[in-house]
Amino acid sequence: MKDAIPVSKENYLKAVLEAEAEGHQVFPATLAHWLEVSAPAVTMALKRLKRDGYVEVGADGIVRLTERGRETAYRTALRHHLIERMLSEVFGMEWYEIHEEAERLEHAVSPAFEAKLKEKLGEGGACPHGNAVLPESPAERKRRGELPLSEAVAGRRYTVTSLHERDSRLLLFLHGVGIGPSRSLRVLSQNYDQTVSIELDTGTSILGRPAAEAVWLRPEAAK
Repeated sequence: MKDAIPVSKENYLKAVLEAEAEGHQVFPATLAHWLEVSAPAVTMALKRLKRDGYVEVGADGIVRLTERGRETAYRTALRHHLIERMLSEVFGMEWYEIHEEAERLEHAVSPAFEAKLKEKLGEGGACPHGNAVLPESPAERKRRGELPLSEAVAGRRYTVTSLHERDSRLLLFLHGVGIGPSRSLRVLSQNYDQTVSIELDTGTSILGRPAAEAVWLRPEAAK
């Protein structure tokens, strides 16, 4: 494909897109942590991405996508989204298993195969984690009446609408405690140490703030 870019560049651009969707400002150290690479490697990668017109790095140190970078990141995110749906809807893989598999496969999808996936699955729709192709920002989610578990009200019941899927280890952790898309839970308490105590069908559990911020909910109607 004539306008193809290296896999590593695609990973950097998609990471910035995902970070923005989670409400984070993206610094080079953020990318080093998320992508598990060294600080010098991030510096060199950002230099190339800036040179090629994919990102801008402001005086404040924040990494931002250009229009070209956002378009490229979206194309990668779309392939990831389609593969996740294929693995779930066609092959029956569980939601907590598919993110890492899709990370590996997203770079190998040809334009012809991508077109077939769009034809079979449709370009819209939510992935098995409840997310659209281009994840919504926290502000957009809140306007739709959703909120993160870290802000949920004690004593209320909620339905899980979506999960941040960037970290496959987090997905396995959430599955292990009984949290998943469309699952119901009750918030027992928001604790002083920023943990959240919840009640699930499988029992009670306590989540730390990073996990609680990754779980988005919609209030259930009072019975």
